[in-house]
Amino acid sequence: MRQRGHGRTGARGAGAPGRRALRRAAAPALAAIALAAGPPRAGAQLALGIQGIGVVTRADAPGGAVVTEARLIEPVAYGSMAWLGGRLAVHAMLDGEGWTMRGGALAPGDWGEGYYDRRHPHTLVHEVIATATNLAALPGAVHWSLAAGKGVAPFGTDDPMNRPALLFPVDHHWSQILERAVAVLGVRRGPVVVEVGTFDGDEPERWDEWPKWSRFGDSWSARGLVRPGDGLELQASLARVKSPEDRAGAGPTSDKVNVSARLERPVGSGAFYALAEWASNSEGVWVFHAVLVESEYRRGRWRPYARVEVADRPEDQRVFGDPFRSPRPPADNSLLGVTRWRTILAGLGIGLPEAVHGLRAEAIGEVAWAGVASREGVFDPAAFYGRTQLWTVNLGLRLAAGAGMHRMGRYGVAGGPMPGMAGGAGMSGMRGE
Repeated sequence: MRQRGHGRTGARGAGAPGRRALRRAAAPALAAIALAAGPPRAGAQLALGIQGIGVVTRADAPGGAVVTEARLIEPVAYGSMAWLGGRLAVHAMLDGEGWTMRGGALAPGDWGEGYYDRRHPHTLVHEVIATATNLAALPGAVHWSLAAGKGVAPFGTDDPMNRPALLFPVDHHWSQILERAVAVLGVRRGPVVVEVGTFDGDEPERWDEWPKWSRFGDSWSARGLVRPGDGLELQASLARVKSPEDRAGAGPTSDKVNVSARLERPVGSGAFYALAEWASNSEGVWVFHAVLVESEYRRGRWRPYARVEVADRPEDQRVFGDPFRSPRPPADNSLLGVTRWRTILAGLGIGLPEAVHGLRAEAIGEVAWAGVASREGVFDPAAFYGRTQLWTVNLGLRLAAGAGMHRMGRYGVAGGPMPGMAGGAGMSGMRGE
């Protein structure tokens, strides 16, 4: 079996940090949001927003159980401010899932950071990034930017919080590299953008912690974007991530590839979005693949969407007595096998009348079917789940106010107008409405 690195074999709980530690963790993002919330100077652009989604989930679970849970997911506050016509900018986001999703949110197929069939909470400071763009002119109509802080590495596709569905895709950890201490250099000429970034390889172990600063620079990624027009974006990425699952750095290196095509354009009296991606993640002899296609059509208050995905998932040993958790960091030889998940998801969002001025509301319902089979190894899905076909039903109510979310991870020359500004409205998840 794959070597996973040495370390503790018990899962680490979220824990409640002391007030002083919590203030230290949140201080940079709070300062950035407070800066944006203050009186803007002449010529400054400002965007502030909040969002939260109350969700009731009923899903098939390990051991043949059917579980119903209620959670508040994505309780976020975010702010962006730009100066000098956008040449200087700050983006920040606080995420309260560590409080509202203790133990994770029920989500068959999801995995990562020691969770299985539950989505892990994001860290309190999800993003705090400063960006400088075109501070010095380059010849030949070449534009450049430099971004640094805690955020998203230049790799793959959008953070699932920026996308239509409530249930995160199985390929989330194959197709995005989030919540790292990152520095990104971007160069754009015409419709072509090239980004290179360096960051720390370690994934978070708790929702209240920062990246391991001593590991900054041990990993890298590069992404190319082509935007030929009419809302089309073509993307290809490479990344080499050192020991993501072992914070001390003793685990294997992940070599990642992601290729995608994204379309967002008006169609008739509505707006259409679609994404198709292929991802690969290699760790020594183990190679994991994923293919995903999703779409959404927004017209007035109606927002139907769908997703089809085929993705490989590693199956680690579970913590004794808890089928939803695995040891963190993994012990040597803890990988029991690889499963392949085939998922079909359909959902509908309906915008509700504004009951309070400035407060947007959307009712959401979605159903997902997943067929799971063993690709290799000794892990037996039929024995573990008591079935090989799993159903998930989510009923949610999204409340939001202020500007919509920006596209996280698209900094400087790779980004676009700020949310809430002219031309900056997004689609999925009520962004910019």
